[in-house]
Amino acid sequence: RVFFSLLLSAPLSAASASDAANSQSRFVPLRAFSIRCGSTDIKTMGADDVAEKNGATKLEDVSASYKETLSKLNAITQLGRCQGILGYDQQVFMPKNGETAAERGAQMSALSSVLHRMRTDKALLDLIERSQSDAESHREGEFKDEARLLEIEHRDFVKNERVPTELAARASAHQAKAQQSWQTARAKSDYAVFESDLAECFAIAKETAEFKRGPDSGVSTYSEMLDEFETGMKKERIDEIFGTIREALVPLLAKVLESPNRPKKDCLSGAFPVDKQAEIAKRLVTAIGYDDKYGRIDVSTHPFTSPCSPRDVRITSRFTDGKWREGIIATLHEGGHAIYEQNHPSSPYKIDSALSLGAHESQSLFWERHVALSGAFWRYATPLMKETFGEEHFDYSAEEVFGAINAVSPSFIRVEADELTYPLHVILRYQIESEVVAGSLDVKDIPKRWNDDMKSMLGVDVETDAQGCLQDMHWSALAIGYFPTYLIGAATAAQLEYYCRRDEPEFDELIEKGEFGRLKEWLTDKVHRHGSRHRSLDEMLEAELGEKLNPRYLIEYLTKKYSGLYGLE
Repeated sequence: RVFFSLLLSAPLSAASASDAANSQSRFVPLRAFSIRCGSTDIKTMGADDVAEKNGATKLEDVSASYKETLSKLNAITQLGRCQGILGYDQQVFMPKNGETAAERGAQMSALSSVLHRMRTDKALLDLIERSQSDAESHREGEFKDEARLLEIEHRDFVKNERVPTELAARASAHQAKAQQSWQTARAKSDYAVFESDLAECFAIAKETAEFKRGPDSGVSTYSEMLDEFETGMKKERIDEIFGTIREALVPLLAKVLESPNRPKKDCLSGAFPVDKQAEIAKRLVTAIGYDDKYGRIDVSTHPFTSPCSPRDVRITSRFTDGKWREGIIATLHEGGHAIYEQNHPSSPYKIDSALSLGAHESQSLFWERHVALSGAFWRYATPLMKETFGEEHFDYSAEEVFGAINAVSPSFIRVEADELTYPLHVILRYQIESEVVAGSLDVKDIPKRWNDDMKSMLGVDVETDAQGCLQDMHWSALAIGYFPTYLIGAATAAQLEYYCRRDEPEFDELIEKGEFGRLKEWLTDKVHRHGSRHRSLDEMLEAELGEKLNPRYLIEYLTKKYSGLYGLE
């Protein structure tokens, strides 16, 4: 439900960007930005803040190279924020016509060109390397954060520098072409329209990954692709995690579907006007910790989160008249992303930005699934729903609402899937794209493989290409290696919930009373404040929780919840 807007290629026109977004929630990061600490009681600080507080020497005080490096990186960040504002305006406020879209495309293209030159300036690489030498000349560990910042910047510069200009231009041009043919193919439900362009998408993505990987032949092509979205995570690790989850969930889903104890969903539809949905959604998302003083909540075709600046983290949602679940839950999901952004350390550098997309998704899913889809939350929120919609329209108990919003119903479409079937949608896509990259699956055979896996894993017979392999836009955007981050985020959220409950034994009681501050503080301590100081999600979890990502917590969470809801033994 999160889609990363690649800032590495030329922007789409307003019209094509809107259409291409599909029906997916998106987190739109700027890759380097500054975020205020938010309203949490745990003060999070960047490296400079810590040095100043401790009276320690800062590297920029003893290294002119580092001081200049920071200046250049800060300028890149500020222009990136401008790009983010233009993108948000394009999705939410900009007039919807071809002429305006063309103007915005020209603006975005000009700004992208400036940013590309700044990011690939050889003088920046020279400054980074001289700064690294300066940091290494001092006592080991004295400039730990500064060394990590330089490590991140050096890695990104070198990887991007390895990609030939001709290939980058070809990728950008083909992305625009492929997204158009994908839209046409989906509208016609005809995979053949997209097949050749999709094959080229995989070919270009593989070629780009191989250039970025450089001489390190020990890293597989797919692992290099994955590293763009889930830093430090290798394909072998994904195979291990996803294999365990699939083995557990396929039989669990079969039992749930065979159960005669099915929740009623009457409370999800009724006299629920959009303005009232927006009102209660805002009340709930600010209650869990989204600080709308430093953001705003708008409506867009597809929900997303945009961290525009330190005190400007915006979210959007969408609402359907008469059906409240999608809009309210989507708002809380985006609120989880925004809370993460509002509680990063305050600096304009990558070290103080999100660790990975899996880490980001874990924050949205912690609040969506482990809070907003819990029984405790609806014991808190049901009275507020009655107050908002009127008891004559919302005369349901918290138990009835809990059952309805968690009802399991296998569907063709990933973004409409419930939390029990959703992991299998992700595993299907991961298996297909990784096998295409490895050369063991041909692009022409994707529809059959897709349909066979949908049947074996979810028991669903796919009847059209639009319902099947043409539903997502990720591959047309060359975002190969992205899909696994959705399930990595879900598994991480479940693990965080387990340890949060251990440290906060009154977890359910706090939620039921609408007292969410301690949960947010716990997340800030374990996740938010670290930014990208760790090299991988596994490393961060091991440091903060005592173990790497472990899928058993997701399996236990889903097994316990749905066994209870469906009366399984």
